[in-house]
Amino acid sequence: MSDFAAGRSVATVALVVKDYDEAIRWYVDRAGFVLTSDVDLGGGKRWVTVQPASGQGAKLLLAKADGPVQSASVGNQTGGRVFLFLETDDFERDHAAMIARGVEFREAPRHELYGTVAVFADLYGNLWDLIQPAR
Repeated sequence: MSDFAAGRSVATVALVVKDYDEAIRWYVDRAGFVLTSDVDLGGGKRWVTVQPASGQGAKLLLAKADGPVQSASVGNQTGGRVFLFLETDDFERDHAAMIARGVEFREAPRHELYGTVAVFADLYGNLWDLIQPAR
């Protein structure tokens, strides 16, 4: 049995980006997220978070790369594997809306035992799954 409280959850995931403002525009205008915070921390750093418009799930902290090591990871934080999973209750609706907004899907939608899914890339090439879980 764990000593940890049952009320814990993953609340925020850091995503290394090249530029705060271009990342905000892509996630808000194309992926349909909402900007939840944009706080100047001084020295060129900001605390910028976005999350799905539903308000469900973890927020993304858009963290501007600092130095060559972090810059090299932009767009490839997981070595080319799908990085994050955007869950939806209506795959067809969200897939069509994202295509209309210019999101690049890397494959046609497919039906798997676990749900309907298609891989898309964000503005830097990080791979995501848009997924409607099987019920």
